[in-house]
Amino acid sequence: MVIIGVTDKGHKELLGLESGYRESELSWKTLLLRLKDQGLAQAPQLAIGDGALGFWKALSQVFPTTKKQRCWVHKTANVLNKLPKRQQPEAKRAIWEIYRAESKTEAKCDFNRFIATYQAKYPEATRCLAKDRDVLLTFFDFPTEHWAHIRTTNPIESTFATVRLRTDKTRGCVSKDTILALVFKLVESAQKSWLRIRGFKYLADVIEGVPFKDGARVDDNTNLTQMQDAA
Repeated sequence: MVIIGVTDKGHKELLGLESGYRESELSWKTLLLRLKDQGLAQAPQLAIGDGALGFWKALSQVFPTTKKQRCWVHKTANVLNKLPKRQQPEAKRAIWEIYRAESKTEAKCDFNRFIATYQAKYPEATRCLAKDRDVLLTFFDFPTEHWAHIRTTNPIESTFATVRLRTDKTRGCVSKDTILALVFKLVESAQKSWLRIRGFKYLADVIEGVPFKDGARVDDNTNLTQMQDAA
């Protein structure tokens, strides 16, 4: 289990790494509480993850105010696995249109269109997508420049693809503590090449809880203009 965070300057950093029993709720809770004890006093504004139920349950207990964003790469793979291969290319394009929409309203329309298209013949696929509707669209409440970074868990996945290549060769030859130390050093080395996120200047606003709608900052002047336009 691994957790990556972003500093107020936009740099990605490894926050926590731990071996856990099948990514259970207890394992994740232990890791999150350790981070809290080590100084993560303020709850993160957003958490991005795959479908690991243990993580989301533990997060709600340790940092209940943190917003949740499900990974679109994992969700896309899960949905496509429930469709015949001949249907997958078109379905993949339809899913792409949802998370590449310019606004949450547009994304919801694309979302409903996907459900209407596939629900009758492939209900399992549409249920897989629909059950996480809200937490798949959370990213719209953050700066547009951040969307590419927060829609998926790719920073972790890409790093661990390399880590797995190294650790698979040592399977059965080392202890749990030794393999954990090896993984830590590999991730620590990979961290040096992690790219700074775009739009890091907006992180201060995010940390302070400034609201965003469809990627744009919402402030009193914006609300006043909208009220005047409506009048």
